[in-house]
Amino acid sequence: MQESIIKVRDLTKIYRVPVRAEGLASSFKSLLRPQFTDIEAIHQVNFEIASGEMVGLIGPNGAGKTTTLKILSGLMHPSAGEVRVAGYIPWERKKNYLRKISMVMGNKSQMLWDIPPMDSFRVLGEIYDVPASEFKRNLDELVSLLEIKDVLSKPVRNLSLGERMKCELAASLLHRPQVLFLDEPTLGMDVSMQLRLRRFLADYNRSSGATVILTSHYMADVVALCSRVVLIHHGRLLHDGALSYLAKGMMPFKMLRITLGTEQISQTELPPFPGGAEVISLEENVLNLRVPHQKAASITAWLLKEMEVVDLTVEDPAIEAVIDQVYQGGEA
Repeated sequence: MQESIIKVRDLTKIYRVPVRAEGLASSFKSLLRPQFTDIEAIHQVNFEIASGEMVGLIGPNGAGKTTTLKILSGLMHPSAGEVRVAGYIPWERKKNYLRKISMVMGNKSQMLWDIPPMDSFRVLGEIYDVPASEFKRNLDELVSLLEIKDVLSKPVRNLSLGERMKCELAASLLHRPQVLFLDEPTLGMDVSMQLRLRRFLADYNRSSGATVILTSHYMADVVALCSRVVLIHHGRLLHDGALSYLAKGMMPFKMLRITLGTEQISQTELPPFPGGAEVISLEENVLNLRVPHQKAASITAWLLKEMEVVDLTVEDPAIEAVIDQVYQGGEA
């Protein structure tokens, strides 16, 4: 088993924010006697991540994902708890620690807008003390993998969002960090660019052995890249493990899609189904059933025996539906 490169114990972050009542008089009063309230963004979160893992950090807006990433990368101090990344306390921001990590935020840029990416790359190479031969080797590899050769001499402001994000990734990886934090890396990209970026990240993880923590509102990013997810909701850890286990825990059923030989059939003509099968929809001759996991095989056999089935598929619930169920705080 790989040694943990990230260790988080009882991580807590509390923000103190001002409270202001409505009205002019209340505004003046708050200036003279300001009142504050504490908002707990993260509450006693615990997890460990092994070297080389790709982990999805997921949750709704305001769940505490970005706050957690900022603490792990050293951009923010926690209110309580212990964190170690590559053996370092992140918020001490030691030089050797900063050489081991990198962070890409989809809505932020580390490159200057009025100069070409190549100039920013050279500056970053100097900042991280990357030897000239290593810098050239790393840059050539990243330019090839990310297909950015044609944009290196263009001012950043003239690049498309997809081109800029690829250059941001190249800039973040020039010094070969051991840990890569990605906050919404595919934000605003079209489907084709998202697919290409996912492919690059998967290849980079395999070839370099870097540890990657990814946050994204696009569940397709997480499903494609991460075998494990850490789910945070209202600042609390709700799930740490495989996506498949989350699906089984929250929605312990499978979806059956059956195409019947009869061209038109009404719901009143359907027979009673065994094993707790539930009709979700019926459109012309396409029937969708929800069935308990443990009964899926026996119900499928019954359908093939008792009904005129042309086609039948068995699927797990869409992961978006599972996550939404978690966010809503409901149960299947």
